[in-house]
Amino acid sequence: MDRRAFLRVGGAAAVASLSGCLGGLSIGGLSEDDFDVGMSANAFLPEVYEIERGETVVWGNNGSRGHTVSAYESAIPEAAAYFASGGHENLEAAREAWSARGSGNIPPGGTYEHTFSVPGRYDYLCIPHESKGMVGAIVVEE
Repeated sequence: MDRRAFLRVGGAAAVASLSGCLGGLSIGGLSEDDFDVGMSANAFLPEVYEIERGETVVWGNNGSRGHTVSAYESAIPEAAAYFASGGHENLEAAREAWSARGSGNIPPGGTYEHTFSVPGRYDYLCIPHESKGMVGAIVVEE
């Protein structure tokens, strides 16, 4: 057996033997009970999440690479506070901080949370994966 064939067979066997050990855990080590909105390779799941006013949303990175959560300033209710992982004051600052030093990164297995006190729709994005369509929305009901 050549080396590549051995590695294919051995790797598949290792994955199969460990698959039962993972239970309900994802790649990032979070269970579905740890978050409200998941972050996969290039998507927020669910893309639109509905809550009641005053509730806190937890985003969980259950993927294999870092993500951010940053609101579109022009797409949140007028009286609402801006939110972004990394605590940035606006989207421009969040983009600059991400580009300069990776600020706002939520690593695999990490979470970010925000409490929504103003009813309305909040559109947001993942800065490094926005071009791949990684956008979402929180809809806050009265």
